[in-house]
Amino acid sequence: MIKSVMVMNTQGKPRLSKFYEYQPVEKQQELIRSVFGVLCSRADSVSNFIEADSIFGPDTRLVYKHYATLYFVFVFDSSENELAMLDLIQVFVETLDKCFKNVCELDIVFSYSKLHTILDEIIFGGQVLETSSAEVIKAVEEISKCWKRPQVLSHLSPSQFLVGEVGSIG
Repeated sequence: MIKSVMVMNTQGKPRLSKFYEYQPVEKQQELIRSVFGVLCSRADSVSNFIEADSIFGPDTRLVYKHYATLYFVFVFDSSENELAMLDLIQVFVETLDKCFKNVCELDIVFSYSKLHTILDEIIFGGQVLETSSAEVIKAVEEISKCWKRPQVLSHLSPSQFLVGEVGSIG
């Protein structure tokens, strides 16, 4: 199971943090700081895989990729394959690149809801849903269409929905 997904910049500022197991906010912040402390002290020439037992508890691994000014981090348990997680980071970043036309840190900061939508199409509840960037983009485009549609039923009151007085629309 995937325990957490984090995106942080090279100064340690979190740009996305999603925990799939409940953690109080203070604990989340502590975990993010600990992960950043480990990442920024690592040389570029070492492995992208880290035993994260000391940070997240037993049976926990961490994989990361460093792109430009951002670290993309997945934390997971032994039921997940390390190389598959590294590939999933690649799928996530490729999807972001296609959706934002060469993604940068500002895209992540100012398009937070779209970022979460993309992540939710790839991972939900700590389980991998989709590994195809093309399929994720299709789903995100469909969701975006729904956001842009005018509210057909906006003239109705909430009580009309509850009582069933909608009748025909047309």
